[in-house]
Amino acid sequence: MVPQRRLALAALAALVPTAAMAHTGVGDVGGFAHGFWHPITGLDHVLAMVLVGMLAWQLGNRALWLVPATFVLVMAVGGALGVAGIAIPLVELGIALSVVVLGAAVALGIRAPVAVAMGIAGLFAIFHGHAHGAEMPVDASGLTYGMGFMIATALLHVGGLGLGFLIGAAGDRYGLVMRSAGGLAAIAGLAILTGVL
Repeated sequence: MVPQRRLALAALAALVPTAAMAHTGVGDVGGFAHGFWHPITGLDHVLAMVLVGMLAWQLGNRALWLVPATFVLVMAVGGALGVAGIAIPLVELGIALSVVVLGAAVALGIRAPVAVAMGIAGLFAIFHGHAHGAEMPVDASGLTYGMGFMIATALLHVGGLGLGFLIGAAGDRYGLVMRSAGGLAAIAGLAILTGVL
């Protein structure tokens, strides 16, 4: 199988499971499994994390790995704060705004310096991580739970990178398709922000 098809299949696999908001805490899962499913089962988290990958692809070069890696690492810090019970104000607002801002950045084709993109990704990662950490099951291991949500997040970033690659393969229509995807995500972020979604 050619590398592009493998990347496309990985991107599609990462994008398949989307449902309601990620703050479920439902079912008899703990540790790694609960951490893994937490970001994947929430539309707010899925959109933000896929958009991080799309933005990284849009910026190219070092941003391809630096922006997603920043998000995952800073999200781990936010997760540790959540597990420790250290409050961060306006977490849900920060998560919703992440979808709006990242969607708008993709829609507008913003070519920010890599350091600025890393800073934006890191800022929003704190909120996402805190939400994950604050909702860790009491009987779960912090380490395995954290590894679960970090791996799921990285896979969603890979999905966003793959989506960017697939859209880029469309050639001349790339700009319109990429901007439309970012715009729709930003609108979804506004719906999450206002409680419509």
